[in-house]
Amino acid sequence: MRLKEFDEKDLNAEQLKVYKAIASGPRGGVRGPFNVLLRCPDLANRVQHLGEYCRFGSSLSARITEFAIIITGRYWFSQIEWAAHLKLALEAGLNKDVSDQLALGKRPTGMQADEAAAFDFCNELHHNHEVSDATYAEAVKVFGENGVVDLMAVSGYYTLVAMILRVSQKPLPGGGPDPLKAIPPGPFK
Repeated sequence: MRLKEFDEKDLNAEQLKVYKAIASGPRGGVRGPFNVLLRCPDLANRVQHLGEYCRFGSSLSARITEFAIIITGRYWFSQIEWAAHLKLALEAGLNKDVSDQLALGKRPTGMQADEAAAFDFCNELHHNHEVSDATYAEAVKVFGENGVVDLMAVSGYYTLVAMILRVSQKPLPGGGPDPLKAIPPGPFK
């Protein structure tokens, strides 16, 4: 880990204010990227509000939100993001066969219609840096325009989280083997 973990007693007044706001919110604690972000308390506060919306307040169901998060985690090879959100995705109703195939870098078979729309949208967005007209139209049909914006926001927010976790070299909580294996770059097929 490149940046030491903060203890609450190590924080200055501005950092402590943000730390307490994060800890008392829906996350129930200060984890993931926030140890790194607390070095810039104003940024940490703004990011935590965006993340709270993306994860807990968007128009997407928890199943689709968590699926989009693990798609992003798989794309960024973010072990922590994958490990933390896989459990939440399964608890929200994502089929384990779908997540197992995604872990291998494959387009999962057996997805529900909304999962397929979310997968295709996120896969194209991450790999092509754009979304085809057909994929966009299907996502709007399934999620509405508001849902498509929320899908982009979840993908973007968790890309930021993955970057922070990767660059800071934050290890998996509790140690253990990495859940994801390296795969060749490119769209999941």
